[in-house]
Amino acid sequence: MSANSAETPAQLEVVLVKAGRTKIRYPAELLHDDGTRITVRAPWAGDGVRDFGFVRFEPGDIFTEYYWRDRWYAVKEVRDGQDELKGWYCDITRPAMLHGGELVVEDLDLDLWRSADGATVLRLDEDEFAASGLATTDPRAAAAATQALDTLELLACQGDFETLLA
Repeated sequence: MSANSAETPAQLEVVLVKAGRTKIRYPAELLHDDGTRITVRAPWAGDGVRDFGFVRFEPGDIFTEYYWRDRWYAVKEVRDGQDELKGWYCDITRPAMLHGGELVVEDLDLDLWRSADGATVLRLDEDEFAASGLATTDPRAAAAATQALDTLELLACQGDFETLLA
């Protein structure tokens, strides 16, 4: 199904849920939905600048976001206001669900960053993931999340990362 299909709206609300609560909600333009992968584009939805040390997200940045209904991650390509690629921020999530005009994604704390040149690949928030207790409350989900992070890291380090987005 393409973004031009009468069955899907051209605009969606991305709803990021964490620990049972809505963490952030923002409008996004639906670019493509093939039934498995959903691609949207949205401007930086945060308030002001968020400096992670290895990248800054700021007003004017554009995110092209890739979500899968059958994978435990989302990949967000980040470009600045001049269309210069900053890199890819990857959230480890449960598979995405599209309900009407809402794309709902549950964040499982783990993240991965890959710089535009591929020289920097960082595993992030492993301490938050451990503290979440998911390994005890939902061991299957914890194993899937860990495997997803390992898979993304391997792709990012081996240079096959962009094939995810083709």
